[in-house]
Amino acid sequence: MVERATSLACDPTASETGRLLAQAFQQVRDDLEVRQTFPEAALAEVEQGVAAPDLPGRDETGVELVTVDPPGSMDLDQAMHLERDGSGFRVRYAIADVPAFLAEGGALDAETRLRGQTIYCPDRRVPLHPPALSEEAASLLPDAVRPAYVWDIRLTADGTRDTAEVYRAMVRSRRRYTYEEVQRLVDGGEAEETLLLLREVGELRAAREIARGGASLPMPEQEVGTGDEEGCDYTLRLRPLLAAEDWNAQISLLTGMVAARMMLEGGVGILRTMPEPGEGAVARFRREVEALGAHWPEGMPYGEFLRTLDRADTRHLAIVNAATFLFRGAGYTAFDGELPPEEDRVQAAVAAPYAHVTAPLRRLVDRFGLAVCEALCSGGEVPAWAREALPGLPAVMEETGRRARAVDRACLAAVEAAVLHDRVGEDFEAVVVDGVNGDRVQVQLLDPPVSDVASGSARLGSAVTVRVERADVLAGEVDLRLVGQEA
Repeated sequence: MVERATSLACDPTASETGRLLAQAFQQVRDDLEVRQTFPEAALAEVEQGVAAPDLPGRDETGVELVTVDPPGSMDLDQAMHLERDGSGFRVRYAIADVPAFLAEGGALDAETRLRGQTIYCPDRRVPLHPPALSEEAASLLPDAVRPAYVWDIRLTADGTRDTAEVYRAMVRSRRRYTYEEVQRLVDGGEAEETLLLLREVGELRAAREIARGGASLPMPEQEVGTGDEEGCDYTLRLRPLLAAEDWNAQISLLTGMVAARMMLEGGVGILRTMPEPGEGAVARFRREVEALGAHWPEGMPYGEFLRTLDRADTRHLAIVNAATFLFRGAGYTAFDGELPPEEDRVQAAVAAPYAHVTAPLRRLVDRFGLAVCEALCSGGEVPAWAREALPGLPAVMEETGRRARAVDRACLAAVEAAVLHDRVGEDFEAVVVDGVNGDRVQVQLLDPPVSDVASGSARLGSAVTVRVERADVLAGEVDLRLVGQEA
């Protein structure tokens, strides 16, 4: 459901289907004009920046930071340390310091503004920065001393923000965890204090989110993997999000909210915004929930209701899918001097002003937000390169975001066609997750977890049987037909 595929650890041309997919992925990148190589001038600047970086004088290498990321990740943006602070908590969140290595106004700066963000494909990722920077020199890899922006945030006993500052310092992460490792260690009672506190603080912050009226969409992640590395059989699975991922996300959300407040108080910055869903949209969602037979108590905000859904229950897919239209219209609002209107300051899912500042290795806008906040916090001048870029960043992020989403959709469509390529004529169990029109419905196959339109009609949320009529890998197209449904 979440259209972010993972890289495959095998030869993508080892089978006929693999060869078709490799061709399809490259065709997607070419058709959508994804920038796949870096100019020589940009690569030369990385070499120079790595050889002579602008390092901060403050040393916080003694803080025992850890990272939590998907397995195999090398572009590690964040490292954290949590500890008790009286009756409350202290969160230190180190973020990769990209400006320490990058010549503002140079060839690499220009290239990153054309790319906007890292683009993920099943066979490879196309990075925002050259790997020598994003996966080596600036990445917060374990046991490596790195420059970072360090957010030092104090929370009260109930997880409310008390004080916060951000500064540049040298740091060292001492261990890299995956989400699965964190979940297993915490559940087994074997986790170190930072991870135990990550759960405690994450749960407190989630409670604060509900109290604010915020919402998280519990979309399972549609992962691309391999069943047989030698033969390179492509597989799909629908992976419910782990609680550890939510705990980790809450630290990032907290930092983004702190950053937004700093920007608004300082009168300069760029916010990540999203409008509130209208009363009509929420009422429509409530009707769909009731039609699907789920209980949504009167007076319970939709964000709180979404947290009651069982992330492992495929029957809740229709409810989750129905909720996606509540999370539309996200964008960026830049300002310098005059503050934006109140309605243009809030990210509705967060239910507060919010800014992107925690993923500068993978997302362009974060580099500028970090520089703005550090200057505001230290009482210095906001760097001219950051201030001058603010007005143009919303358009850059909108355009590059559209491209990244289009790549995600097209690559995932090719993989879905690939896993059904040799199964044309077979029948599969599915759930109707949305209506398209009178004779077509959106269905989610249970295994493999393919989501596509099927010809035929059935009620929302019903269990159905669909037949694969066609699966074209290069076109990324699957034709499904309803051949049976529950009584």
